[in-house]
Amino acid sequence: MRVEIAEAVAAAGRFQTMQVELEVNGNRYRVDAPAAEPLSAVLRDRLELTGTKVACGEGTCGSCTVLVDDRPVLSCLTLAAACDGASVRTVEADDDLLDRLRRAFTEEDGFQCGFCTPGQLMSALALLERTPHPSADEIVTAMSGNLCRCGAYEGIALAVARAAEAPA
Repeated sequence: MRVEIAEAVAAAGRFQTMQVELEVNGNRYRVDAPAAEPLSAVLRDRLELTGTKVACGEGTCGSCTVLVDDRPVLSCLTLAAACDGASVRTVEADDDLLDRLRRAFTEEDGFQCGFCTPGQLMSALALLERTPHPSADEIVTAMSGNLCRCGAYEGIALAVARAAEAPA
């Protein structure tokens, strides 16, 4: 029953278009989007910010993680309409801490194929912004919503720790 209701709501929303205003990586955008369109589609298809990856489309992998008002969200499950007026940051953002994380991921082999890396970076960014010097347990917990099919978890954790230790 729940699935049927969700499908009916989604089908109805596909035909309603609304204007959504977003601040993405410091730039203001106004886009027309179907009410049921996920944020990931608006970012990738309408704004051509393709750094955000969509792997599962079901909210289980974390590849599509972006920050909405400084909180990590799964952009494949978050409706763009729900972000109207919000500030969104993607892996393309110009940010010193994000640059530090990118370098640390490279230095610690925190990625292999790289498909999960944008989501990993954004989850790590959210962690380090709220907890500048996290413990190993805090790193593991914060990153637990991001899956890596290549199994680079040790390198990912080491990269987050390295970025936390690096001078600002």
